Amino acid sequence: MQLLHAVLTRRRPLDEALDDVGDADRLAPRDRAFARLLVATVLRRLGQIDAVLEGFIARPLPNKAAAVRDLLRLSVAQLLFLGTPPYAAVSTAVETAQTLGHGHYKALLNAVLRRVGADGSALLAAQDAARLNTPDWLWRSWAGAFGEVSARAVAAAHLADPPLDLAVRRDPGTWADRLGGIVLPNGSVRLHQAGPVADLPGYDEAAWWVQDAAATLPVRLLGPLAGRRVADLCAAPGGKTAQLAAAGAQVTAVDLSDRRLGRLAENLDRLGLSAALVAADAADWTPGHAFDAVLLDAPCTATGTIRRHPDILRLKRPNEGAEMAALQARLLENAGRLVMPGGLLVYATCSLQPDEGGAQIDRWLADGAPFERLPVSADELPGLAEAVTGCGDVRTLPCHWPDSGGLDGFYIARLRRH
Repeated sequence: MQLLHAVLTRRRPLDEALDDVGDADRLAPRDRAFARLLVATVLRRLGQIDAVLEGFIARPLPNKAAAVRDLLRLSVAQLLFLGTPPYAAVSTAVETAQTLGHGHYKALLNAVLRRVGADGSALLAAQDAARLNTPDWLWRSWAGAFGEVSARAVAAAHLADPPLDLAVRRDPGTWADRLGGIVLPNGSVRLHQAGPVADLPGYDEAAWWVQDAAATLPVRLLGPLAGRRVADLCAAPGGKTAQLAAAGAQVTAVDLSDRRLGRLAENLDRLGLSAALVAADAADWTPGHAFDAVLLDAPCTATGTIRRHPDILRLKRPNEGAEMAALQARLLENAGRLVMPGGLLVYATCSLQPDEGGAQIDRWLADGAPFERLPVSADELPGLAEAVTGCGDVRTLPCHWPDSGGLDGFYIARLRRH
């Protein structure tokens, strides 16, 4: 309940809240994982859950009963989506209400949740789940950018818990066999049942790191990297930095946050990889020399990662896209200055919002940036030909690769300096 309150009321990201809310750090790993799963399920299915509750509560609960409303939401998630036995979900809700000083709602909780247990599944079957769980502004944005059919497919893809993707240093087939996973067309290994990451074979051997398959693509589009000087801007938490270093590049990783750079350094140390780390604002960083290539994975609304972070559905607001686009324009302007003539710039965002993708590059080139698109061909993206746009950019959607579990939504443009 504290976690759900932190996200919905205090507007904090779920994983950030999980690190410091209440006694979460004292939970056993299994209980901590279940706490996150339960809250993530509520956030992912909030539209459906609230619609079910509206059918069983005659009058809306008063504002002073916000905790009771959250308790109902958590209980409905257990009853309808997580397979919790009804007696356990109901009795725990009633006991928790008493503990929190809302004992006068025990009869309502008991009655509503027993009806949900009996009739809720039938109500779910009649719902438009993809539409109910997606805020209106996001739905309109995606329908305008990708069409109604693709927008619905994207929203539907957000309803499933995502698999775990690993970027392996070598021999993906061998690691897929050892870990019980599959090899994806990009060479990543995907696990549908994982457990604690640090307990998996290969973790202590630094054989792989966690990275969504779509997030590996920007580095792949830079081509051969051995011996090349590459700047990785906005680099933390470091998956792309690790890719670059593992490929033999001389990497300078730049990030604004000392704390995030500390985590990046820990990740590189575990993997036995090295990079020069710089704490600086990438929008005005001036190292005094140019690079063979620059990778700008720009800060964004991250709407392409809703599968993994369903709190984004509840935290983001319509005006944030414009604010992020303004920051991205500043970063892009400086990134261009860091590329030597003939060098490459790859711009990427894990956003589904058009203002943070192709529109950003179109505007920059139209304003006279000394770059040209270097179109990506379908054979550079095995299994993702549908992600290549008409102008040669890349737009992955969560509904791509549906048979193997989807992937994050990314926009990627590759440009060459005149």
